[in-house]
Amino acid sequence: MSWRERGVRGSAPYAPFLVVVGLVAIGLVQIALYYWRQGTGMVGIALLVAAVIRLALSDDRVWLLAIRSRPVDALTYAGLGLLIVVVALTIEGGPLG
Repeated sequence: MSWRERGVRGSAPYAPFLVVVGLVAIGLVQIALYYWRQGTGMVGIALLVAAVIRLALSDDRVWLLAIRSRPVDALTYAGLGLLIVVVALTIEGGPLG
């Protein structure tokens, strides 16, 4: 039974997605303020958080974080998040810093 069928109102079904979007927004603000390495790391962390949320919650509770099957989503989020964090930690210099 989905959250709509149970009569859940408010932002409860959107909370996991909003957490991830909020972390990405913080990262983008950091990038805009020329803290590009920290901002990029925050975007990577947001994807890692999305992977954990995708594994922890059922399909009807993750809203837009559920795109494919649970294992594929979690591996994709975790892989991209880890890749972004590693790149953010290893790049030196660059045009923004």
